[in-house]
Amino acid sequence: MRKPCIAANWKMNKTAAETGAFLNEFVPLVKNVKDVDIVVAPPFTSLYAAAAIVSNTNVGLAAQNIFYEEKGAYTGEIAPSMLTAAGCSYVIIGHSERRQYFKESDETLNKKTKIARKHNLQVIFCIGESLEERESGRMFDVLKREIEEGLKEVEAAGIIVAYEPIWAIGTGKTATTEQAQEAHRYIRERLAALYGPAQADEIRILYGGSVTPDNIDALMKCADVDGALVGGASLKADSFSKIVIFNR
Repeated sequence: MRKPCIAANWKMNKTAAETGAFLNEFVPLVKNVKDVDIVVAPPFTSLYAAAAIVSNTNVGLAAQNIFYEEKGAYTGEIAPSMLTAAGCSYVIIGHSERRQYFKESDETLNKKTKIARKHNLQVIFCIGESLEERESGRMFDVLKREIEEGLKEVEAAGIIVAYEPIWAIGTGKTATTEQAQEAHRYIRERLAALYGPAQADEIRILYGGSVTPDNIDALMKCADVDGALVGGASLKADSFSKIVIFNR
């Protein structure tokens, strides 16, 4: 049985003070949740503030990005050892905004994934198609490429896949349960081709794209949906806690 994972991606939101205020409200709301892995991904500047509060709680800490070298002359980048020192145990890699705005390629994301796993960071690896790719019938081709190239020569252990249809991110549009399950089932089939059925059955696949307290229950009833990567609805403690405490 795969343990659900609910992760918050705050993107470029919340100062250190705002992060502290959120977590001081949020952590007590979910302190009794034991059957879900809860993860919060603040901006880099808020990681230490977050770690001070979530340490020794049931809330894990994620970074939103990572660089693929250990150290060096890479202005503006952040090394894996810096993330682990800041208290991170997870990292988000391959979010569509990184792919779109910063032109991160499958090769770059593969390198990032490898170094993250080298440092024992659990990877939330994001994939997903655009509306044009879906409507032109290329959705499965895109997902296949992003899985095979992004996870090339990466062991299954420590990998969480997040399916985020780009057309549903921040738009208020959510994939129907049928669309979500269809994509998640295909992703698990591709993971089985890559790792074998037994290992693929253990990998959690999260859904992301306008997840709210109103639609989480239906999404979690899908056979291959193992949690959610939540954007806007994770910015308020009450809203995100309701997603974490979904109707089992």
